[in-house]
Amino acid sequence: MRSFYIETYGCQMNVSDSEIVNAILVGEGLTPVRDAESADVILLNTCAIRDNAERKVWERLKSLRSLRRGQSDRVLGVLGCMAERIREQVMEKEKLVDLVVGPDAYRDIPALLREVDDGRKAVNVILSLEETYADITPVRTSGNGVSAFVSVMRGCDNMCSFCVVPFTRGRERSRPIASVLDEVKQLAEAGYKEVTLLGQNVNSYNDNGLRFAELMYRVSQVDPEMRVRFSTSHPKDFPDELLHVIAERPNVCNSIHIPAQSGSDSVLQRMRRPYTRAEYLALIGRMRELIPGLSLSTDIITGFCGETEAEHAETVSLMAEVRFDLAYLFAYSERERTLAHRKYADDVPSDVKQRRLQEIIDTHRKGSERLNLAEIGTTHLVLVENVSRRREDQLSGRTDTNKVVIFDRTDVGIGDYVEVAVTGATSATLFADPIRKSSIAEFNAVYG
Repeated sequence: MRSFYIETYGCQMNVSDSEIVNAILVGEGLTPVRDAESADVILLNTCAIRDNAERKVWERLKSLRSLRRGQSDRVLGVLGCMAERIREQVMEKEKLVDLVVGPDAYRDIPALLREVDDGRKAVNVILSLEETYADITPVRTSGNGVSAFVSVMRGCDNMCSFCVVPFTRGRERSRPIASVLDEVKQLAEAGYKEVTLLGQNVNSYNDNGLRFAELMYRVSQVDPEMRVRFSTSHPKDFPDELLHVIAERPNVCNSIHIPAQSGSDSVLQRMRRPYTRAEYLALIGRMRELIPGLSLSTDIITGFCGETEAEHAETVSLMAEVRFDLAYLFAYSERERTLAHRKYADDVPSDVKQRRLQEIIDTHRKGSERLNLAEIGTTHLVLVENVSRRREDQLSGRTDTNKVVIFDRTDVGIGDYVEVAVTGATSATLFADPIRKSSIAEFNAVYG
């Protein structure tokens, strides 16, 4: 039987997409394998959001070239966000791949493979206004069997000036709620203990008037012992209704990812982010008012076009004021086709970007360390996800608030909930003593 291997780069959405491709190829009779060397078909699911991600893909493609020598029937393909922008260079100029497929054309992969078998180069990078893959049940061939991603919508209409996603993933469209609930039910029956609902901006979810807060509520009712998370929300339209769902449903996690991108109003305006610093801080205040103990994560871009030292200082002060539990911090990377590429100069020198990035990282670490040290003496319910990477006699998992916890292995295993008492902390990790195996219902009955 023909075998295939998918290597995934980038965001959670790409992980979800790879599982959709798995389902399509398994349905065609292909067999997944765990390494490229064993595969007849090698597919790289790519990310175009930053230059560093693209460079990794180019390096990997060139390293895979040797696997094709002497094996003319081995197929190498590029999927996902980089597909449209690099197809000419990767296929015609450098002749690195046989197959190029965009995010909305995965159903076409079996037919495209047949074209390759006939000696032709195969390409489909057409974006769709309807495709959501709602009728395809993802095949999860990796991961821990505990947590799963469920895509609830695709594309983005926000057109932030720095972002290439609307050009690589197209316009927003939402999955029918019935298909989302069916997938979550299947995961619960298969023993999964956590789902993360995915979309470029889940606040925009709309299934014939049914919005994301209602979707979250219904998903949380599928299995009271299954945790529910979501990513990502835009600050411009975060609804109070969703905050109430998080506060009221015990299995909806008290953790929100809310990208700020900058702490400067003038930079936000150039970024086409339709909110001000004051509005963002007011939203954070509202979140913490309604959800005590809430953890917050964010995205920050430093060194955006024209950013001054004063504008950078405003971002540093925002980080210090909010004190995020987790932050994804990046130096600006110019992307072709975006408004910023057309309208602004990428004029902040690389060394200045890196210095500013380090200042933001340092500020974040100080804030997250203070938050984590304040956790010492508290009790949490942890979902066990893996054996600790450093010690086999320890386990790792995450709290409801999305904090990583390391604790000694006892009679619990991967996929169990365990009550723990926090004994130590760094800026990134909590350390704890296990107390007892528990459940969401039992823990909530004691700690509320």
